[in-house]
Amino acid sequence: MLNRRTLFAATLATGTMLALASGTALAQDSAACGKPDCTAFNRDRAAILAMAGTYRVTFNFQETAAFVPGYEPLEAKRSGGFEAVRVIEDTGRTIRLQHLLVVKDEEDKPYIVKHWRQDWTYEPETVLVYGGPDQWVVKPIEIASRNGAWSQTVWQTDDSPRYGGVGRWAYDRGETRWVSDETARPLARRDAVRKPPYDHYIGINRHALTPAGWVHEQDNAKVGSRDGKPATFVHEVVLNSYRPSTDFDIAAADSYMAKTATYWAAVRKSWEAVMAAQGGIHLVQEAENGSATGKALMELADAVKDGKTASSDAVAQARALIANATAKGPAKAGASRG
Repeated sequence: MLNRRTLFAATLATGTMLALASGTALAQDSAACGKPDCTAFNRDRAAILAMAGTYRVTFNFQETAAFVPGYEPLEAKRSGGFEAVRVIEDTGRTIRLQHLLVVKDEEDKPYIVKHWRQDWTYEPETVLVYGGPDQWVVKPIEIASRNGAWSQTVWQTDDSPRYGGVGRWAYDRGETRWVSDETARPLARRDAVRKPPYDHYIGINRHALTPAGWVHEQDNAKVGSRDGKPATFVHEVVLNSYRPSTDFDIAAADSYMAKTATYWAAVRKSWEAVMAAQGGIHLVQEAENGSATGKALMELADAVKDGKTASSDAVAQARALIANATAKGPAKAGASRG
């Protein structure tokens, strides 16, 4: 097992190689971080890029303490699978990591589920945050709060928004970790399908590198309305562990990305255009699909992958779907819960 010093040296090397592979040697350029000394910037980039790779993933969810009389915490839920995490964009100050879940279909053949995406931006001027039912708003970040910080914005399977937060990477006590501010987010499918008494989370995220890969930890309060006021029903801890693995069809994940890259790049730009025009995004959420656009946008990607639909035709349909689904905007500034 690698010790911490060896691990971080390997992490830094991995981050540098990934940056070069994506065509950006910007980590060594002071213009990338905008400061004479980019040592901290380079170290942060290496930590983010170290999360790319191929993994066996375990997802652990545990409700802990209840805060409403009569509410009984759920039994712990555990699941897992295999994921490829790929760098799909790296401009120096912005890094996008796409998660691809690899499962088996009914014929025991690999099937790719485009999973969540995490975007990292250095010293962001704004961040897109969850602002209430079906709504995300662009939140300005004060200069003092963004100095040396990174935002992490998480997107759903169809590249629609989920939540965003701001924090700093730290390297003390033998740890390499990033901790977010307190962020609001809509219910995940595991809760939404049960129609619980709470309707959103307020949580803190932590990403940390370990000798065995990396972990994504969450400390969530599950919040709803009680007697006309916001109330925390129960706390939840989440531990998602990523351990390096090659025991799955990695080529299938990379093939999916190669075949659908143009389509998904256009989808991302469509969401960004809505966000810029409306100051946020208004989008109805569905328990089964995450967002109202989720099922249709994912099916279009599969059609492109299978050669049944030309990428240009799928992009046109996706743009129309997104425009129609977000037509109720603009989002209301100042609506954020967290």
